Amino acid sequence: MLRSLYLALKNLFSKPQTIDYPLTPIPKDKEYRGLIEYSEEDCIYCLKCEKACPPGAILFAPTPNPSENEKNKKGLEYNYNPYLCIYCGECVRACPKPEEALWQSNKKQEVALKEQEVNEKWFALEKKHQAFYQAKRESKS
Repeated sequence: MLRSLYLALKNLFSKPQTIDYPLTPIPKDKEYRGLIEYSEEDCIYCLKCEKACPPGAILFAPTPNPSENEKNKKGLEYNYNPYLCIYCGECVRACPKPEEALWQSNKKQEVALKEQEVNEKWFALEKKHQAFYQAKRESKS
């Protein structure tokens, strides 16, 4: 009982073991896996990264104003949801042009605010994506 009281008083007046996070940035490890970055000019639109992504954080959705890239014959637009990504790097491993078209940086994603509605925008994009591929499958039948 006295030992517990001694430890409680000792810890009450000792320096905290945690860091003051918002004011002091957390140092990153050399092997830190951060955001997935993309270069539209180097992408060949093979969609391997989309298929390899376990949580489905990469979508190539149809867009009414496709890029001028001659490789983008399907009229698709790259979309990445860093809030859904688990930073495993499978998309980079599946990419035939890693370090050119798709790579993993050591940048950290900023915290999302409720006003940004990141989930609602992503869900709308997923519906558009599913409708596009459903119509494509039906046209083949």
